[in-house]
Amino acid sequence: MLQNRVDPFGSIIKTPARGAWLGNRGVIHNARQQIVRPYKLKAWITCALNFKGRHRQIMQPDRWTELFFLDEATAFSAGHRPCAECRYPDNRRFKNYWLKGNPQYGFDMKTPLKQIDDIIHAERIATDKSKITYSNNLHTLPNGTFVSLQGNAYLVNNKQLYLWSPGGYDLPIPCPDAGEVSVLTPRSFVNMFTAGYVPQMAVVQ
Repeated sequence: MLQNRVDPFGSIIKTPARGAWLGNRGVIHNARQQIVRPYKLKAWITCALNFKGRHRQIMQPDRWTELFFLDEATAFSAGHRPCAECRYPDNRRFKNYWLKGNPQYGFDMKTPLKQIDDIIHAERIATDKSKITYSNNLHTLPNGTFVSLQGNAYLVNNKQLYLWSPGGYDLPIPCPDAGEVSVLTPRSFVNMFTAGYVPQMAVVQ
């Protein structure tokens, strides 16, 4: 079993459960297919599982490391954004709503993605490689946001919380009157959700 699945904390874990999305952070494995670093590039992306009939052998030497996600909300929580090649329409939608949600930067649709990636990178991972979180009121968070409660990751959706696991979500519970909670999803992505971007979520409606 390979270590290639990403959880909402951004950690790369081993699990037999399959993912709905592919992604990468550059070449982060060695010749023995072991993860040896958390990332190589600042452009962390989420890709479609199928694109133009292409097939890849997982974790080839000196090729980017294939990572997998339960759903798009998980990928965003980990700090990944849509790929500009295999998910071009999603990438355009992402950029449009990211700009709407984060006007303080003065960016527009002509701004290179690299400048957005630099901001996302500063929001998702600290200098010691730990996950950056921040506090916010649970009841103000938009659908698709992940929060941490008692060390577990929960998805916020329709005023309910869904406990994340590699194989899917538990049955929802009502959002508690918790006040301030630790938010896992990077701040600019949360702003983007508030502006109208709805991530794909593997929850039963």
